[in-house]
This record gives sequence, C-alpha cells and structure tokens, in this order.
Amino acid sequence: MAQQFSISDKVLYIIAIFVPPFTVYAKVGLTAEIALNVILWFLGWIPGVLHAWWVISRHPQE
Repeated sequence: MAQQFSISDKVLYIIAIFVPPFTVYAKVGLTAEIALNVILWFLGWIPGVLHAWWVISRHPQE
C-alpha cells in the first residue's frame, strides 16, 4: 500500500535540500537524530539530505 504524505511533509522534503538539520528538528525535536544529521551534513551535503528524507518518511504527519 502506498504511503500518503501531507503537504507539510512535501514542504519539509524541499527544505531538507537546503537545511537538513532544520527538517529533522521539525519532525523529531531535539534528539540524537539532530546530532547525527549535523555530522552527516558536515561530512557531505548528500548524506545529510538523505538522512533528513529518511527521518521525514519514517515519521509521517498525523
């Protein structure tokens, strides 16, 4: 079955391209996910974006 995404999730996917840690914070709050995303973002832009997209897809909007 296909997963449904809300409008806010679609906006977060776009924002994640520019500032991945912001979108992770918006989805899960201040957790270890933020630290991991910042590290990945500094190691390379693409790993940070991919991790942010993974977090967005793992935590669907209620």
